[in-house]
Amino acid sequence: MDRYAVLGNPVAHSRSPWIHAAFAQATQQVLSYERVLAPMDDFVGTVRRFAAEGGAGCNITVPFKFEAFALCPRQSERAQMAQAANTLRFDAEGWWADNTDGVGLVRDIELHGQRPLQGTRVLLVGAGGAAAGVLGPLIAARPSALRVVNRSPDKARALIHSHQAWGDQHGVSLSHGGLADVEAAYDVVINGSASSLSGGAIPVPDRVLAPGSLAVDMMYGPAAQPFLDWARAQGAQARDGLGMLVEQAAEAFWVWRGVRPQTTQVLADLRAAVSATPPQP
Repeated sequence: MDRYAVLGNPVAHSRSPWIHAAFAQATQQVLSYERVLAPMDDFVGTVRRFAAEGGAGCNITVPFKFEAFALCPRQSERAQMAQAANTLRFDAEGWWADNTDGVGLVRDIELHGQRPLQGTRVLLVGAGGAAAGVLGPLIAARPSALRVVNRSPDKARALIHSHQAWGDQHGVSLSHGGLADVEAAYDVVINGSASSLSGGAIPVPDRVLAPGSLAVDMMYGPAAQPFLDWARAQGAQARDGLGMLVEQAAEAFWVWRGVRPQTTQVLADLRAAVSATPPQP
């Protein structure tokens, strides 16, 4: 039986084992999937031990996505663009690093959110690892314009600079600025900042949303609730990160197994399970 796992710190909260068990059952794949807590000072050793013990691949969560990318001699284009990896595959050809976060976000917005991104105006809030992981696939969806804003404008500038050629290739107008440097409403606003994790204030002014806009927080559960409540108060459609979680997992499943699972029912079941889970103290 092929072994897979999610590695991170913390990792006990991860829904990935449940998701991949559902995918395996639906596609009649025989595998196991577990959680592995990686010590903060021994991520590399943890990955190597898991692979040596027969692991076929793993997902990587915070805070190790940059280390995971550097660990692999073979890397997908989307991992190279993000300089971060959330999916590793171990096979006869060596270790392979990929990043499925961005394609997961785009598929959730377009499939489950029913919002085609082509020709829209997109605002991406944040310029850290989460934003870096999704920017390339967002550009590939061909919005007309995409702006990255961040508390530190220099980080937003660097992220846009690293993706400028990709933006030119796809005909997307890219720009950057600080959190308050927005003068118009956007069709889609994506929160990839640390504000939800830290319980901070809404990072951007109300004017970024027009009635009917789509606002997406990459987090889910109680962490995402303030952003979602704010978006609804502005007349926007609010969406949390559960769909992104399921879709990035489906892409990882395809990377490992060559089979693409259906996600609609898995997402519905997961959303029901999350809603029924009591808040953590």
